[in-house]
Amino acid sequence: METSEENFRDSIGTVNEEGKRAWVFPKKPHGKFYKYRKYVSYFLLAFLILAPFIKINGNQFLLFNVLERRFNIFGFPFWPQDFYLFVISMVIGVVFVTLFTVAFGRIFCGWICPQTIFMEMVFRRIEYWIDGDRGAQMRLKKQEWNAQKIKKRVLKWFIFFCISFLIANVFLAYLIGSDQLIRYVTENPLNHISTLISLLIFTAVFYFVFAWFREQVCIIACPYGRLQGVLLDNKSIVVAYDHKRGEKDNGRKKFKKGEDREALGYGDCIDCKQCVHVCPTGIDIRNGTQLECVNCTACIDECNTIMDKVNLPKGLIRYASEDNIEKKTPFTFTPRLKGYTAVLLILTGLLVGMLFLRNDVEATILRLPGQLYEHKGEHIISNVYTFKIINKTVNEIEDVHFELLAPKGEVKLVSGGNFDIPKEGLYESTLFIEIDKAFLKKDKTDLKIGVFSNNTLIETTSTTFLGPRSYRK
Repeated sequence: METSEENFRDSIGTVNEEGKRAWVFPKKPHGKFYKYRKYVSYFLLAFLILAPFIKINGNQFLLFNVLERRFNIFGFPFWPQDFYLFVISMVIGVVFVTLFTVAFGRIFCGWICPQTIFMEMVFRRIEYWIDGDRGAQMRLKKQEWNAQKIKKRVLKWFIFFCISFLIANVFLAYLIGSDQLIRYVTENPLNHISTLISLLIFTAVFYFVFAWFREQVCIIACPYGRLQGVLLDNKSIVVAYDHKRGEKDNGRKKFKKGEDREALGYGDCIDCKQCVHVCPTGIDIRNGTQLECVNCTACIDECNTIMDKVNLPKGLIRYASEDNIEKKTPFTFTPRLKGYTAVLLILTGLLVGMLFLRNDVEATILRLPGQLYEHKGEHIISNVYTFKIINKTVNEIEDVHFELLAPKGEVKLVSGGNFDIPKEGLYESTLFIEIDKAFLKKDKTDLKIGVFSNNTLIETTSTTFLGPRSYRK
């Protein structure tokens, strides 16, 4: 038979017994960890907002242009031809998050996730400023709609909408590029009506998430909470309640001044429920590790404050593993952690090596389909090709031409003389390669072709050349 202590696993904290939304009114956190979280959050907020507007060697620092399949990661441009590098980068990110989850639980959610940062450090703090702390918010919700309530609600909703609009603009800068976004903003919006509609849709989504859906993103929508259940083990360090110390023999008990709790067999938990009231997802950490816990440490700060007030040792709720609480064993670098670390290092080394080997210019020369070869006079054999050159840099490449490096021969462009390749663009056309039959050893000959800019070799590529079988030796 299921005990009452286990009933909490039958539902989530944001849904009541009737299946309706149970609004969470978390108490305003304070304390050492919250102060550290603010430092980390404001740094990451600045990074998230500024990253699409920072450029390195003319490349946007972060760009995720899915429509054109162009990505910039830390200033490195990834074109469709470099998609394998982008995939490796994403795999490294997944392994990195997995490694930290195995070691430290859902710490990414509480300290780094943009959803948590915006919700707790922007929208929630505005709510505390306008509506007040937990008690004031609960009273305001029950209050009749009068001038005071309407004023607070309209002010809060208007500020939430403005911030959502700002976030939508930043989000769009990641997708289409900051230069493109600035151009759209400075020009007449009616000239870019589809972009404006997209911007309003993003604004509505962000407003819905942060004004209403809130912590349910972490509890219901995000799969990471379910993933941690697979990754965590008894050695993972998470935000944990020390039930050994908090419960002891006779369980919890309200604090009574002057009593000897240890002699009476009661634990250090005074059942004040402040850890529950401060939780942004509405859970009771004393029930153990739960998928709703985002490791935000608000309960640690609140419990430490209460322990100070009742002259009991801090750390009743702390970062600890289950083995640390049960067996007092310290954190160890387990074989599983070593395995994830090895995979992470190998993938990172592979990515770094590929980045150094990658060229800023990529040339592709393909023989025209359906075409064989052509005689040009008595000794010359000609093949026709299409070519494409991609310039991955932010500078125009000037005075480009081809030279046949092996075997000897001549490259002739259909378009005539040398050409220029625009920055972050491509040039494609048709060319002929003419080779003396004396250099053709067999019916299919491998060619090595150099791409030159201002007489400097910038890229080499290869293709094949067809000749008549009668010239084979």
